[in-house]
Amino acid sequence: MSKKLTGLEPRNFRWVIKGRLATSERIGGYGFQHRRVRREEEIIWLQDHGINSVLSLLPAPASPSAFDSVGLRFSWCRVSDDIGPEDMRPVFDALSAVLASPNAVVLVHRDTIDDTLAGILAGYLIDAHMVDDPIVATDVIQQILGRAIGPEGRRLIPAS
Repeated sequence: MSKKLTGLEPRNFRWVIKGRLATSERIGGYGFQHRRVRREEEIIWLQDHGINSVLSLLPAPASPSAFDSVGLRFSWCRVSDDIGPEDMRPVFDALSAVLASPNAVVLVHRDTIDDTLAGILAGYLIDAHMVDDPIVATDVIQQILGRAIGPEGRRLIPAS
């Protein structure tokens, strides 16, 4: 009897918009912790949970062929650690472009769930007109991620 692989849940996986937009740490881990086998197991888990697109916000594209080879749409938008509020438009546009397909279920990731990623997600909620108030957007993302957004992330959230 063969057992179906269930994969491995990516670290700090969270739904931002259930069934539509999720986030996690880098698939396969980051730095010296990155493992091809772990990446493969996490990709299986993502597919089993309906994810069909990945938007990487790493400083450089990491392993796009690993996603493409299994039918996951891979997109990349360079986000450096020193990103400023004036640099957010390309990030919001990239996220909107991936979500433009009505069937897209997107995972957005960076190396870790850091202030930058949290600020980007809160800012996207405002940019996409899902939330009008930056305080509410901040609170929503803090609740979803289970962590506070520090000053580096808060400065990326557009004022209303």
